[in-house]
Amino acid sequence: MKKADIGLIGLAVMGENLVLNMESKGFTVAVYNRTVDKVDKFVTGRGAGKNFIGCHSIAELCANLERPRKVMMLVKAGSPVDDFIEQIIPHLEAGDIIIDGGNSHFPDTIRRAKYVESKGLLYIGTGVSGGEEGALLGPSMMPGGSPAAWPAVKKIFQAVAAKVDGEPCCDWVGENGAGHFVKMVHNGIEYGDMQIICEAYQMMKDLLGMGADEMHQVFTDWNKGDLDSYLIEITRDILGFRDENGEALVEKILDTAGQKGTGKWTGVAALDLGIPLTLIGESVFARCLSAQKDLRVKASKYLSGPEKLFKGDKTQFISDLKDALLGAKIISYAQGYDLMGEAAKEFKWNLNNGGIALMWRGGCIIRSVFLGKIKEAFDKNPKLEHLLLDEYFKTTIEKAQAGWRRVVATAITNGVPAPCLATSLTYFDGFRSERLPANLLQAQRDYFGAHTYERVDKPRGEFFHTNWTGRGGDTASSTYTV
Repeated sequence: MKKADIGLIGLAVMGENLVLNMESKGFTVAVYNRTVDKVDKFVTGRGAGKNFIGCHSIAELCANLERPRKVMMLVKAGSPVDDFIEQIIPHLEAGDIIIDGGNSHFPDTIRRAKYVESKGLLYIGTGVSGGEEGALLGPSMMPGGSPAAWPAVKKIFQAVAAKVDGEPCCDWVGENGAGHFVKMVHNGIEYGDMQIICEAYQMMKDLLGMGADEMHQVFTDWNKGDLDSYLIEITRDILGFRDENGEALVEKILDTAGQKGTGKWTGVAALDLGIPLTLIGESVFARCLSAQKDLRVKASKYLSGPEKLFKGDKTQFISDLKDALLGAKIISYAQGYDLMGEAAKEFKWNLNNGGIALMWRGGCIIRSVFLGKIKEAFDKNPKLEHLLLDEYFKTTIEKAQAGWRRVVATAITNGVPAPCLATSLTYFDGFRSERLPANLLQAQRDYFGAHTYERVDKPRGEFFHTNWTGRGGDTASSTYTV
């Protein structure tokens, strides 16, 4: 009997659709699930008559694999991944490969790669984006881990990945946890993109009094230009969807957002690495605030704000909203790339920034025409320090800022929350400021804690302390950055 090209553990939504994708590209796949009746149901159901080998144990799965054996897990992040690694290792030999295709936290992937390599095996942690449809028809895949493992899985991964202009949305990202880090940042950008779209929706609804049909048309128009993207496209479709009684379904959905933690991980990583990831961080907090539904209902009856009264040109404001979305979107990607750049320095990863943009152009949730411009920016200057220092992004964001400012000012004046549209504009203004008021902040820190400061008239790296009150001594705290 022919052995399988790859084995997969976990026949939930993503696993089942991904193995169907693999099989459709000519690969034989061995499948296993902890609840083994799922295996039987799959191979006699959606997998009937196809090149699948149903297995009832991990030992059977590994025994049915071509060498080097490739065992992929699509299971819940956390301890289940560690548990399966321990169960898999005894059935593998030197050079065999364990692959984690779930949403694992990158520090766990760094730890696991080191552990699996210590056993003489190879390890890959790969982000897989695109949801159920992407898994079946072509996801974006972001593999990282043991570099020696890539040649053995490259053919399979690039065959099943989404294609844009014939190029697969999958390439090697970097060492140990790099793949899962890049997927984490992808998810963080996804949080931000979704939130700025929601803020535009709220302003259209609350300020302009627009109904679902009218908003549906706006998003249809927006999806034909610079904002053309998967999230704009599905927002268009959502606004056009009707419930059984003919009313817009979106208005019947409770306004409390869920989250699985990848946005929070992105924010925490930014804090750890000292990168101002303001838009993504604010998008996470926006979800947290939405979850306080009962408290917000009480507050709405107790606290008052300005009357929502828009008196401007509606057509112009919709055009301004488009500019605000574009400006904020640029900031979101710029901050995400800034974070990846700092992580590459910290963890000694060799990230291909242009290649990452290509991986995100198809199959994934944040896919958009916008990403081609990022690829062009890094092709033109592989050492580009920040996206806003590229001519295209400079010109685009400067052109968008007038409308963006009008939107944020209108939202604040009328009491409509726009946390991400506002914080991204604030970041833009801070980033382009040669001088910020941190000189006063350093004086305050030195006043109450003798934390020292640098001077504009002295070389960088030389620190000073002042006895501000005349009551303190000359002793200063050590200089450090957390």
